[in-house]
Amino acid sequence: MGKVVILGVFVADTAYRAARMPIMGETIMGTAFALGPGGKGSNQAVACARMGAETHMISKLGQDDFSKLAFDTWKKAGVIPHVQQLSSSYTGAAHIFIEDSTGDNAIIVAPGAASLIDISYVQAHAALIADSDVFVTQLEQPMDAAMCGLEIARAAGVTTVLNPAPAAILPDGMLALCDYVTPNETECEFLTGISVRTQPQAKRACDALRDLGVGTPIITMGKQGAFVHGHGLVPAVIAGDVIETTGAGDAFNGGFAAALAEKRTPLDAVCYGCATAGISVTKAGTAPSMPSRDMVEALMSVLLDK
Repeated sequence: MGKVVILGVFVADTAYRAARMPIMGETIMGTAFALGPGGKGSNQAVACARMGAETHMISKLGQDDFSKLAFDTWKKAGVIPHVQQLSSSYTGAAHIFIEDSTGDNAIIVAPGAASLIDISYVQAHAALIADSDVFVTQLEQPMDAAMCGLEIARAAGVTTVLNPAPAAILPDGMLALCDYVTPNETECEFLTGISVRTQPQAKRACDALRDLGVGTPIITMGKQGAFVHGHGLVPAVIAGDVIETTGAGDAFNGGFAAALAEKRTPLDAVCYGCATAGISVTKAGTAPSMPSRDMVEALMSVLLDK
């Protein structure tokens, strides 16, 4: 099924639901609370493993109860961890606000031990990265660590995927190391200065990313779908009522990476990513919402029949 190595962060998600976001200094009553596994890298690894890829996760954790949650989550999904635990730090955590009426979310992440991932730590996993089919990273761990991982993968001829989230200023040459980048509209505007709301705007932004050295830019556009350079919009697929959108981008990236690793075409891989995301938004939570391969294949077969 292919081998995927993901460099990223695990955080414990503390999710609060309410009718609206409180203003500064205000206290409001929430309607629900949940504690669960999260972090972009970890979510993507769970989605990728549940899609059947041999999935390896490189990260750092504390020595606390939240680290137990990480290992339990990865074991259940079939993710193979490559993790150092630090007594001097803590396992990351995230505050997630979810608006009741829309399912939209706002997030604060404190990465903890994962913020101490450095170049030497990534280099210690160089053989693992070089032996993979696809290498994926994001921007929740330090930038120089992500850059190092991309450099190792590119030198070894491994397919590279950068999910540039959260939005940040990138070092010169980073995008040129990427076979694929997968920003959402906000992240894409941060990178290119181009507002992305329509397909013509998405095409302009993809062209700008190409000029910066990206092989194939892919912009995830929420309920519209994913815009692929050289093809256009792949429509979103929603498998039922939307419960919350938290983790949908991670589901897309995990499904996309798994499909790439098994030598699917880029366009087919995007379709798998959209289907994975389309199922994930019908469930609450991030990692717990990631669908199985059978669920994704069933949805794909329905689409093909249409």
